[in-house]
Parts: sequence; C-alpha cells; structure tokens
Amino acid sequence: MTITKIPAPSVDVITDDLAGWTKAEGNPTMKTWIEYTAPDGSMIAGWWEATPGTYYAEYSGWEFVHLIEGKAIITPDGGEPVEVGPGDAFIFEADFKGFWKIVEPIKKHFTIKLK
Repeated sequence: MTITKIPAPSVDVITDDLAGWTKAEGNPTMKTWIEYTAPDGSMIAGWWEATPGTYYAEYSGWEFVHLIEGKAIITPDGGEPVEVGPGDAFIFEADFKGFWKIVEPIKKHFTIKLK
C-alpha cells in the first residue's frame, strides 16, 4: 500500500481561472496547486485559494473538498444556498453547476476524480 502526503503548496502555482469557472460578481482571483496526479491520470489533489467575489462554476469531475479557511455560500442551479466554513468537508457531483460566492478568502484541500 502506498501513501502520498499532500504537502503545503510546493509546486508551481496556477493563477489563471480554472476551466469552467467564470467571474460573475466582483473580481475574485484564484490560485491552484496540483500536488498529486494519479498514475493513470484519473485523479488529482492539491490546494486551492480564492479571494472574495462570485464565480459561476461548471464541474466536469467529482470533487471532495476540505475547507481549511474562509467562508463561502454555494448555490447550485435550481437549489438552495449552502454556507460552508472552516473545517467543513463536502462533495460535488460531476454535474454540479452553480455559484460560489466567496465571502472570506478561501483555502481548501481538494481531490478531483476526472471523467
């Protein structure tokens, strides 16, 4: 059995908005560090940070999130808003579409299962 620890951000940071993420309100920015890629390319894991503002997000893969810092209100298309904060863990299904209103700067761990 192999165990891979996810270190503090240590690889080159991606500062462009990720595919599927569009600014909807304000001028939020994001940073992404992909610290792990599965040998078969089916999964990635790492860190993500974002500043206040709102993004419209369209997910193409399943994602597990552990929120380390910050606060957001996530509203799925046709659904009710969900407020998340430090220590919360949650999952997005691959077909998620909706708004991320970032209220306080976000820092999260993520694991994404790619299609």
